[in-house]
Amino acid sequence: MEKAEKEGGWLTRLSAFVFLHTEHAIYAALGVLLALTAVMALIDAAGMTLKAVTAVGAAAQLLDVVDRLLFLLMLVEILHTVRVSMRSGRLTCEPFLIVGLIASIRRVLVLTLQTAEQMHATEWSPQKEALFRASMIELGVLAGLILVMVASIFLLHRARDTGAPAGEE
Repeated sequence: MEKAEKEGGWLTRLSAFVFLHTEHAIYAALGVLLALTAVMALIDAAGMTLKAVTAVGAAAQLLDVVDRLLFLLMLVEILHTVRVSMRSGRLTCEPFLIVGLIASIRRVLVLTLQTAEQMHATEWSPQKEALFRASMIELGVLAGLILVMVASIFLLHRARDTGAPAGEE
């Protein structure tokens, strides 16, 4: 009787069982969908890379390839997070920091190319100056964000007792 009270009643055990398996089913479905999306993105990135290689001097196409590959890397990292969450039953913050870091670097690359294209296209104007300032402010904020995320990842690694990757502790 005392053991049953500690574990809860049959309804509590049943609902915990149902919720746990429902959670795992949703994680599994999410993992399958993310994996399919990642495979489609990989195929698309391969096609874009072939087109960029054949078109010599196409900087915009190369940026699109890098952008797509970084997007693919984000998908794979999110898929890793789902796998770790299913296995350990815990949500770790390191994969989210890595996804944020990749997304920030991706934005820096895109913003840098967009700003360079717009600044060299026509003569200098007040609108261009305002756009340039806004881009530089955004780049500064992104640089600060990247530094904070790198420092956070570093501190997480130092705080961990073992050298095992996130989710394997």
